[in-house]
Amino acid sequence: MNYLIITFEIIVALSILNVWLIQNKKPTRWRGGNATTIIEEFEVYGLSKQMCYIIGFLKVTLALLLLVAIWFPVIKQPAALGLAALLLGSIVMHFKIKDPLLKSFPAALFLVLCLIIAFA
Repeated sequence: MNYLIITFEIIVALSILNVWLIQNKKPTRWRGGNATTIIEEFEVYGLSKQMCYIIGFLKVTLALLLLVAIWFPVIKQPAALGLAALLLGSIVMHFKIKDPLLKSFPAALFLVLCLIIAFA
């Protein structure tokens, strides 16, 4: 079970880092509304650019902590629960703007994985 949880930690962390650090200025099928960048996506949600930077900082920090938790398990649960809360917020934003359910799939998947990580 330990290796499975570590695998989940790596998958979630690298995926979050990919979205926020590599794919942030590229269109994806998962972006809210018709947004093509993360900044545009936050605008579609009715959130400011500053809020985008705050959420981005939190998600990147928590994703890095999730990786660090492989060696320091004491931070695994707080990092996973912090990410879970932010991912739940992502899902709520998709519902707020009436996105198709499919656009919430990555956030929902990673939310479930974070809950498994936190409570395993």
